Amino acid sequence: MANTTFTGPVRSETTFKAVSKNATTGTITEVATLGDGPVSLADADVTLTNATHSGRILLIPDGGQDNTYTLPAPIAGSVFRFVYAGGAADATDALIVTPGNTNFYIGGVTFLDTDNEISAVFSDGNSNSSIQLNVPAGCDVTILGLNTTNYQIFGTVTGATAPAFADQ
Repeated sequence: MANTTFTGPVRSETTFKAVSKNATTGTITEVATLGDGPVSLADADVTLTNATHSGRILLIPDGGQDNTYTLPAPIAGSVFRFVYAGGAADATDALIVTPGNTNFYIGGVTFLDTDNEISAVFSDGNSNSSIQLNVPAGCDVTILGLNTTNYQIFGTVTGATAPAFADQ
């Protein structure tokens, strides 16, 4: 199939699906759904998928326990945006992890301390595959698939305790 070029707006009455095609096998993989509503994540551990979660705002609940959100294997162009949706500072943590230490974060987040300090927290760029959002009062964290190995991470986390990157 040839590439298609549009010179005007493209319209869909529901959503757009961004896909990638494996040049060898021809396998189509969904990268993101664009134009769909936010996803309210469960107050539980959740394994994310590109088809359901990429390209949409992911609302983190005010948890009843620490929750782990596991990303799928990275695909270039996949986007996961996590936003805290609680009505008050959470008493629990949200952990966002990759499938394993071979899929790691590059980058960092700005920490807005409720004690009126601002700092940056960075991954080590070579093995940190987990970020722990410690008792967040707010967050807006975006995780972008760079390739089949790495995720870029950026955004802000507000709270009394700094977020922390680690290996799994």
